[in-house]
Amino acid sequence: DVAKDRLKLVLIHDRANVSPQFLEMLKSEIIKVITNYMDVDESALDIQLTRTKSDDGESIVPALYANIPIKNIRNSGK
Repeated sequence: DVAKDRLKLVLIHDRANVSPQFLEMLKSEIIKVITNYMDVDESALDIQLTRTKSDDGESIVPALYANIPIKNIRNSGK
């Protein structure tokens, strides 16, 4: 699984032109914020930074995709 995760990071790095360290920091920050509100399955977390066409179809822009399995949503009563 470690090799698979590293390969994913390398592929994402190639597609988005950002360093693997940047991607790890991004993933850590996303987990940090989300876990304030819900319990997630970090082992199944999938975050990808890719490139896609802009809304006008004129250019290529970065896009962040996140698949975050939620175990439990914490209800704070708000």
